[in-house]
Parts: sequence; structure tokens; C-alpha cells
Amino acid sequence: MQAAVYQGAGVVSVQPVPTPQIGPGEILIRVESCGICHTDLKKIEYNLLPPPRIYGHETAGVVAKTGEGVRNFVPGDRVVVFHHIPCMQCFYCQRKVYAQCATYKKVGVTAGFEPAGGGFAQYVRVMDWIVERGVEKIPDGVSFDQACFVEPVNTCLKAVVQCDPQPGEVVLIMGQGPIGLLFTMLVNRTGARVFATDTLPKRLELARSCGALESWNPRSTDVPAAMAKVSGGRGADLVILAASAPGLVEQAIRASRPGARILLFAQTSDKERIELSGADICMGERRLFGCYSASVDLQKEAAELVFGGRIWVEGLVSHRLPLIKISSGFDMALHPDGQSLKIIVQPQRCS
Repeated sequence: MQAAVYQGAGVVSVQPVPTPQIGPGEILIRVESCGICHTDLKKIEYNLLPPPRIYGHETAGVVAKTGEGVRNFVPGDRVVVFHHIPCMQCFYCQRKVYAQCATYKKVGVTAGFEPAGGGFAQYVRVMDWIVERGVEKIPDGVSFDQACFVEPVNTCLKAVVQCDPQPGEVVLIMGQGPIGLLFTMLVNRTGARVFATDTLPKRLELARSCGALESWNPRSTDVPAAMAKVSGGRGADLVILAASAPGLVEQAIRASRPGARILLFAQTSDKERIELSGADICMGERRLFGCYSASVDLQKEAAELVFGGRIWVEGLVSHRLPLIKISSGFDMALHPDGQSLKIIVQPQRCS
């Protein structure tokens, strides 16, 4: 089969690799769609994990083969797969901090080499503990491109549940890429008043279509002043950072009121550094916290949001590319312009 193999030093090449073999309790999925996620891009760009690896974890496809003992799936089933599932028994699972579970940190989907998700390949092997609780069937009438949003919607939904925005609260979402726009839609469903920032005009327009009352370019708008204006002079009750750039967290502090909640969602590289005034947190009584990855508790709800069309995801797709053009997809995702948004890789396409 063909796969996009990370070679190290930021290099990914499409090349032939053996089709994965499956064992008892496992399934083989023919990948139809896999979204490009900035978490994988950071691993490639900053060489965070040793090569060789095959990344891609927003995976939807068709069951091609089942291993001995598999009862819930048969060849031909259309499915979406999560690459992390917790043990549900350890210290962290008992406290529902699933992403810190040692079993959760083990990737259970691979196209070869060290397991890394594998969705940027024509076939992936899904290991037994993922088959048990990490695979959802795709209903008829739902496209693979739509279905591959289930995992990213889950991660955003988990963060929204953790933030707990209340009706009427003033919420600032910084960054309106695919993840930021998902946040805008999800927070808007809570009845909170949503405001957004981004540097690209098209994304600012989309933010308003997705529920933002106003959206601003921080290069031309004083965002803290704008937030004060829409909040009775106080600032945001909640700020969600759906983008990562120097100075962004500091701007979030300035745009928020004393006692506000500030969620770091996009700060996933250990190379990122943030310098803040301790008094802004301590004396300002702000809560600064993080949220990472998906929640097994929200898996069904996220799937229903996507499959039921209650979250407008297919409108976020700007490009659909064959596997051979994945490098251009990475480049567009890393250097977005007015046209690029969510980029889907379709490994079965020849051109």
C-alpha cells in the first residue's frame, strides 16, 4: 500500500509500505478520508517524535478485514476510529482525566512503524482495545469527509464541557481556523455571547456565519478594548485559545475580566513558552487551564452532533487531496491563506 512516511527533519514522503497485518480482536480499515490536524503538523515541523512514523488520526473508512473474535464489525462497515482509548481503571481514569492515562497515551491505530495514528495511508490496523470502545459506525447518508470530523469535534466538545460557558456570558475565541470555528459553533449552542479573532478576512466572515456576534483582526483592532466595549467595560468571562502564536496568551489575559477563565487548547508543543504577570493570575483571580485530546465519555455525543448535521462541518472543508499531494496539504495548513481551511486527505484517490 501507499503511505505518507515521516522521515525526520520535517520531511514526509509518500512511498510503498507493507499493508498492516491484524491479529485476534483487531480490524483492518481501508482509509477513505483523514483530516490534517495541527497536532500532527507540530510533531512533523518541530521533530517532536523520532521517525519513521505514519501520522493521521482523524480517520474514516471501511472495514476491510476482521480478526478472530471480532463480533461488532464486519467487512463493509463504514466506520470512524479514535486512536486513543483509556483503561477506565487507573488513578486518572477514576478522575476522568483520561488523556493522562498510560493506556490512553498508547496509540492503538497504526499503518506501520511506531503507532502514530496511520490515517495518512491506504490501510490502518486498529488494535483490540480500540476496537472494543473506540470505533463508531457511520450512518448511511453521511460522507467519509463529514465523518472524519468526529474526533476533532470530540476534542472541542470536551473543552467546552470543561469551560462550562453559561447563557449570556461573554466568550472570546482566539483563532478561527477549523478548530476555532468548531468552538464558535459549540459555544454558540450554549447561549453564550461569542466573539472571535483571526487575521484572515474569510475566516472572520465564517466566524460570524458560525455564530460569532462580532469578529476582529487583532492586527487592526485593539481586541482588549473591543472586548471591554461589548462587556460593560469588564472584559471576557471566558477566553478560548484555538490558535498558538507569540503574545496570544498575554493578549487573552488583557482581554479578560478579573475572575475570568482562560483555556489553552492549541499550546501543544513543549517548545512553546509563555511569560505572564503572576499578579494577573493571582490578584486578578483568573483561572488558567488546559484541555487536551478527546473524551471517551463524549464519544457518542460528538458522533451524533456530526452525523446528525447539528454541527456544520462539511462547509469547513476547503481542499480534498489524494495522498500523493499530502505535502502540499501540509504546506497549506501550515501557511493558510484566504482559501485554505480544513484539508482532507483521501488515500484511495489516484489523482
